[in-house]
Amino acid sequence: MPELPEVEGVVRELSPVSIGRTISEVHVSDVIKKSKELGKEAIVKGKTLEDFIDELADMTIVDVTRRSKYIYFHMEKKGQPYLLVSHLGMTGAWFVVNSLDDITERKFRNHIHVVLKMADGGLLVYSDIRRFGELRLLQKEEDYLPLLKMAPEPFDEVAADHFLAMASTPKYARKPIKEVIMDGHVISGCGNIYATEALFRMNIHPGRATERISEKRKRELFRQIVEVLQESIDAGGSSISDYRNINGQAGTMQTRLKMYGKKVCGVCGRETKSMKIAGRTSVYCPQCQR
Repeated sequence: MPELPEVEGVVRELSPVSIGRTISEVHVSDVIKKSKELGKEAIVKGKTLEDFIDELADMTIVDVTRRSKYIYFHMEKKGQPYLLVSHLGMTGAWFVVNSLDDITERKFRNHIHVVLKMADGGLLVYSDIRRFGELRLLQKEEDYLPLLKMAPEPFDEVAADHFLAMASTPKYARKPIKEVIMDGHVISGCGNIYATEALFRMNIHPGRATERISEKRKRELFRQIVEVLQESIDAGGSSISDYRNINGQAGTMQTRLKMYGKKVCGVCGRETKSMKIAGRTSVYCPQCQR
């Protein structure tokens, strides 16, 4: 699943090639149409397809930003602001192309679900192989309350104190530290990959109860999380399986990972182990992480 660095990479690529452009037509896949007919909501959430298509038409993209793992397309139509919120789920990807044939990887080209045709003739395309992503068209962030419950951005000054305060509450204190730092209400944007890496850097077992870690070590752990997130941003993110930027290019952070997906610890040479935490496979070194 794309985490904060991967989403940040998409936003940085999207901004210069989409800001100022106006949507002339909106097309959605038959898969989405069928889902709506069955009373489900594949990808397009919170609106009927008719409203989604009609409202997006003639909107101009005025900015593209990131909040946690979400992409925010700030839109305007007839002087009114709107917000198109995109979550990439497990396998979502955006492409800015002149033709659908310009999407070179077949697995993405075969799973195109939303095409925004621009007034200048180009296309902004959303592809999603497993269809766990979502698009929500709002007038403002407050229209979808879960967005307001996200933790501060990890690079914000208040983020460390927020993490420490949340980690000490009864809701989180007895949970495994890995589960706590992957919770978006505690830290924004840190998922399985970067939680694994930060815990390995700190020699902390992912299943250790949060309350059994000193405040000093938790503060240092947060610093390591911020460092690994920034390192990944600088490396273009991790392309473990299906992450691509808008040009179809992979990131390079996966070549720098020290524990995620590893069979052997690069420090002590011991065979790694894994366990399930919060439904995710957590890899760790039984020698280095206690």
